[in-house]
Amino acid sequence: MAEAALATNGTKHIDNSDGAIAQANGSPATYSAPSRVTLHLGHLPSKKDIKAPWPRTPSRVDPNNPPWPAYRGYHEYSFAHATMGVRLPTILGKAIDDTSRTLNEQSAEDKIVDLVESLERMDTLMADLSGNAKLRPIIDDGEGDVALWNKEIAKYFQGKDFMNAPWLFAEAYKYRRLHECFSVSKYWKDYDVFYRQKCDTFSRSTDAVFELSMRFAEPFKQSENMSDKEKAENERLMFLELTQVCLWGNSTDLSLLINMTEEQIKSLQSTGGDHLAATEKNILGNHLNQLWETVKVLREKTGGRIDFVLDNAGFELYCDFVYADFLIQTGLAKQIRFHGKRYPWFVSDVTRKDWDWLLNTMVYGHLFPKASEAERESLRRLGARWKQYEKDGRWQYEQHPFWCTGYTFWDLHSEAPDLFLHLSRSDLVYFKGDLNHRKLTYDCAAPASVPFDISIGPMASAAGAPKICSLRTIKSDVVVGLGDDGDAIAERLDKEEPGWKISGKYAVVLLSEGRPGEKVRFA
Repeated sequence: MAEAALATNGTKHIDNSDGAIAQANGSPATYSAPSRVTLHLGHLPSKKDIKAPWPRTPSRVDPNNPPWPAYRGYHEYSFAHATMGVRLPTILGKAIDDTSRTLNEQSAEDKIVDLVESLERMDTLMADLSGNAKLRPIIDDGEGDVALWNKEIAKYFQGKDFMNAPWLFAEAYKYRRLHECFSVSKYWKDYDVFYRQKCDTFSRSTDAVFELSMRFAEPFKQSENMSDKEKAENERLMFLELTQVCLWGNSTDLSLLINMTEEQIKSLQSTGGDHLAATEKNILGNHLNQLWETVKVLREKTGGRIDFVLDNAGFELYCDFVYADFLIQTGLAKQIRFHGKRYPWFVSDVTRKDWDWLLNTMVYGHLFPKASEAERESLRRLGARWKQYEKDGRWQYEQHPFWCTGYTFWDLHSEAPDLFLHLSRSDLVYFKGDLNHRKLTYDCAAPASVPFDISIGPMASAAGAPKICSLRTIKSDVVVGLGDDGDAIAERLDKEEPGWKISGKYAVVLLSEGRPGEKVRFA
């Protein structure tokens, strides 16, 4: 039978044979593919530009299929492409250089041989990353996250590679594999290839470090000459300024600030009152005032507790401490819990070693040789007070295995119910930085106008979900919570400042009221 093809050019071709074509010279018939019939469809309706419905319904959301389209490494228009193709191999190359440097400092043969084997595993990871290899299961190295990793790989990423898996998962997988290079060794299980870099970020923030230490070395006190109304307003303004210090402290994170000068970074780190309005205009999604209304009532609670899901070590952690110190001294919080990582993660994320190093360096170290004695003393006093908070339990450091998995926080409720229940007992949970924001929002191409509550899914809607504040300097593609005009704002910035999503110039302070007080239910 003849095969038909549809067209709009008004032509029609018909082959009346069934493919048997007799040769002119009488030779046996041969067979060829039938001709195509082309039909004219000029009077039918035109094709419609039908868009898939977004977001996906909750039952259709999974790690390989986010609520909105995922960013993947092969998307050349996204920061995911630059990260997977260039940034991650560069970061891994620097990690290999750091490990080689450590190797050259060793003298014991057994440690040398053990570290050489770790370097060989890093070379294998580099080959897998550069060659876009399939994602294999994680080796059982005794970590508490192995089962979570391998379940997710088996269920959602069988046959996926570094470039076609969602960027967030593939990037996290690379850092988990890097940890595995050392965790299966004998002597180097806790080695941190980024430790030198993290220490250096703090030492390069001299001006901002002492700007804060000279202001807050002495315990905070309100002037007795002020009225209660004046004291309340002064406290509000200090809270707003310190929230911005905590927010913009992320601006000195290693090397992502490609469009900002050192003077601009110093400007963002300023704590002067005159600077508040100048920096606030760069906060595109701004819930600062709602945040203050949420926090100011905590003083009335007998057990006011605030949690920080930490981001970067060094200067950002220092800013987090300054902020937390203010919350404790003013009685806005009676206990603060800090959540860090169990092992090195995304270059600069806080580990227990980074926490201890910062506090002990402030009290005992000589990191700033050009500092005056008064500046060094201010840093020692701050460090001593913060160490005392830790000793008496007002500050606590915690490190749950879930924070170092490939899951987004949409799955926290189901994959780490103990952690979700723990956070549900907090009065407010701050999620710091870009990575935590990506995990809150499923790191997908949601419109900028989508409300924050909607973009974080179960972290806002599940029974018992805590109040959440995301303090994020924008350094990657996902942007939500910019209000009704958010899409127009994003389109304007795309035209006027093409690199605005990765420059670190803009930020968001977004608040979710959650569903605190409701009984947590698990399936």
